[in-house]
This record gives sequence, structure tokens and C-alpha cells, in this order.
Amino acid sequence: MPRGKQATPDKAAAPAKAATGHDGNRWEGLRLSIRMDLPGGARIGPGKVALLEAIGREGSISAGGRSLHMSYRRAWALVEELNAALGTALVVATAGGAGGGGARLTPAGAALVAGYRAIERRATAFAAKQMAGPGTPGAAP
Repeated sequence: MPRGKQATPDKAAAPAKAATGHDGNRWEGLRLSIRMDLPGGARIGPGKVALLEAIGREGSISAGGRSLHMSYRRAWALVEELNAALGTALVVATAGGAGGGGARLTPAGAALVAGYRAIERRATAFAAKQMAGPGTPGAAP
């Protein structure tokens, strides 16, 4: 995936190729893509989390979706899907008008993003450590 381009829920980012580190470890710089499959069939992965982050950053569902090359309709449908699956609002939208509308993450939405990113960091660190161990193909000698 080109540098700086965000993954969309439709087209999640392919894991980056491991670059050979200065010590010959091919697993240095490892990245994982985590997807959580919830009871009932809903999924939370890098694309939906990126959308929530974009909505929080941009202050609107429309602008958040646009920043990920996604239509407002698609962004809104994904937000509604997450809200329904989790039984709580992750994003609160305000109606438009003279000052325009907007959206923000609820505390539950911010907690979901923070929790997902923490899991992602921990899993990546664990995987890199495991894969750099003795006898693992590509590990440093």
C-alpha cells in the first residue's frame, strides 16, 4: 500500500513486507493487521478503526469518509453497523444548519479505538519477538 494512504474497510491494508534490519533480522519492522470477529458476525478491523479515527480527527462523518476515499453513505453505514453490533453509540452526529453539522467520537468510540490500537501494538511486539527467535526463518543468526 502506498505510504500515507489509509486502508478502507473494503480494502484493508496488506501487511507490509518485513525489511531486513541492520542485524539481518527479516522480521524487524513487522506489522500485523488485526481483525476482531464479534459474536453475531460483526467485525472490527483496521479499516473501521481508521474510519473512527478519521471522524474524530475531521469532526464529521463526511470528511472522515472522504479522507479515506469513501462516500458519506458508506461511512455512515459502517458507523451504524458498529453502533448496532456493540449496542452503544460510537459516534454522535449533530444536525447541519447555518453552522453546519458535525460528528465526534463518544467515550465508547474513543475507548474502542484506543483498545484496538493497544492490542495491535502488543500483538505486533509479541509477533516480532517470536519470529526473531532462534530457528525461525529469516531471523538473525
